[in-house]
Amino acid sequence: MTVSYKRLFQRAIAAAPERLHFAAHSHHLWPDASYVGQLAAWEDGVRLADRKWERVMGEIWPAAQAHVANELRLPDPSTVVFAPNTHELLLRIASALPKRPLRILASDGEFHSFRRQSARWEEAGTARVHRVPLDALVETARMGAHDLIFVSQVQFGTGHVFERIAELAALARPDGPWVVIDGYHGFMALETDLSAVADRIFYLAGGYKYAMAGEGCAFLHAPPGYGPRPEVTGWYAEFDDLSLPPGSVGYAPDARRFLGATFDPSGIYRFVAVRDMLRQEGLTTADVAAHAAGLRDALLAALPIEAELLNPGSPARFLALRSPHAARWKAQLEAEDVIVDVRGDVLRIGFGLYQDARDLEALIGVLGRL
Repeated sequence: MTVSYKRLFQRAIAAAPERLHFAAHSHHLWPDASYVGQLAAWEDGVRLADRKWERVMGEIWPAAQAHVANELRLPDPSTVVFAPNTHELLLRIASALPKRPLRILASDGEFHSFRRQSARWEEAGTARVHRVPLDALVETARMGAHDLIFVSQVQFGTGHVFERIAELAALARPDGPWVVIDGYHGFMALETDLSAVADRIFYLAGGYKYAMAGEGCAFLHAPPGYGPRPEVTGWYAEFDDLSLPPGSVGYAPDARRFLGATFDPSGIYRFVAVRDMLRQEGLTTADVAAHAAGLRDALLAALPIEAELLNPGSPARFLALRSPHAARWKAQLEAEDVIVDVRGDVLRIGFGLYQDARDLEALIGVLGRL
């Protein structure tokens, strides 16, 4: 709590100096390093022109893969592929499963993107979706009646953490079921070690939240042997498949089999720049999480509003506070340039590296006036 890292976020803070931003779980402020990455993407684009893809795929892409692999303790960086968003990657995963209707098991607290898409699949008759409470997911999965099991590492609404990834991984097989972990609220928020399950699970996440890199840099870890030929595919996915005769639809032998087509690489540049900055500062995910936990615990100790805490003891990087007043509180806070967010009757307050003790004191003062 005595340490401040605002010096790493000078541009974002200067852009709105009166703002109190406590929505790091929703739209994390960007560190100055991301600006350096963005400029590098532009400068490479004009300096190299047609040849920029040699640098993107030959240097920036492998650097980003290595950062993801190091963060998740993946044994092989080539199992990581990038895309503009996780929705694209979800569609490619589903397209690689041959059965229709697709039998899907999910928790009842998944994010809007998956909830909407899975509901539309149900409406179209291309999937049957079984949604259960988080604590019933593993037992339901063991019944063996599903092709795809999808669950968030951290529930986006409540902050509940799913601790049983290894038990789901034990059920996974190349011919089904497949296990997909949505790690968007876990990646670089919680220390995550996938080394023991990397050969059995898919893991989705991206740069928009705790990775501090902004939009356009989602990624997928795809276990070898799972989904060798996605039906939804772009021409970038055919690189390096030299074993098929001309005219055949080939696929890369690694995670690039899940690639689409031409994309904006600037998000990947930003991600690499931010990760390089953290390494230079000697900051690990554990360090950042500890800083956020100090802020979270101090707020809980002095919380001046009456609300039900949905995630007590959770390592999630946000508080989920249920109250019938949540929407009104959020509007009142926003009127004072204090940024939090709300999901139904749940007010969420998120913590990041760019906040310090003075910010927390100011937040407590504003909350006390609600």
